[in-house]
Amino acid sequence: MKIVIFGATGTIGQAVTTLLSEQHEIIKIGNSSGDYKVDIGSKSAIREVFEKIGMVDAIVSATGKVAFKTFDALTDDDWELGFKNKLLGQINIAQVGSNYLNSSGSITLTSGIISERPIAYGLAAATVNGALEHFVQAASLELPNKQRINIVSPTMLTESVNKYEDFFPGFIPIDGKCVAEYYKRSVLGIENGQVIRAFNGA
Repeated sequence: MKIVIFGATGTIGQAVTTLLSEQHEIIKIGNSSGDYKVDIGSKSAIREVFEKIGMVDAIVSATGKVAFKTFDALTDDDWELGFKNKLLGQINIAQVGSNYLNSSGSITLTSGIISERPIAYGLAAATVNGALEHFVQAASLELPNKQRINIVSPTMLTESVNKYEDFFPGFIPIDGKCVAEYYKRSVLGIENGQVIRAFNGA
């Protein structure tokens, strides 16, 4: 299969790339590095990249930025970051990418455990993650050519504990290589419109 991975150089993206590259052709896309660089906030930029890549069998998005601040501290710019980057950015990937996705191909987006398990400073992330999950559930009913779309909701990764453990007290981390298996399930399985939760006991 020919698989495009947005955010391929991030912690999750690297794990997914490592796993899927064992048997598939991977095209890595990042904001500042990869086979191609693109601003996911721009549909035209995403379209330009797909015009170079051509038709693909699967699209994975493991990218998106949000602000982590308290309720009182969140500014319009902070909300706009999450809405324009992680939310609309991934919607852009799905909408544009669908036109370059083969019949029965799959799209996999990324949300996060915060949509279900709130944390301090995580209001913006919870809002964006929840919106993405509802988008996927609704979009799955309208995609053409038997295409599928799912979203993976991971907890904190073991690889990120040193950086984020203070924000996730009592959360049980999961290894990146384990999280990657949930993406593989979305890419190669038959599920559609599902929120695939990559966490246990959290």
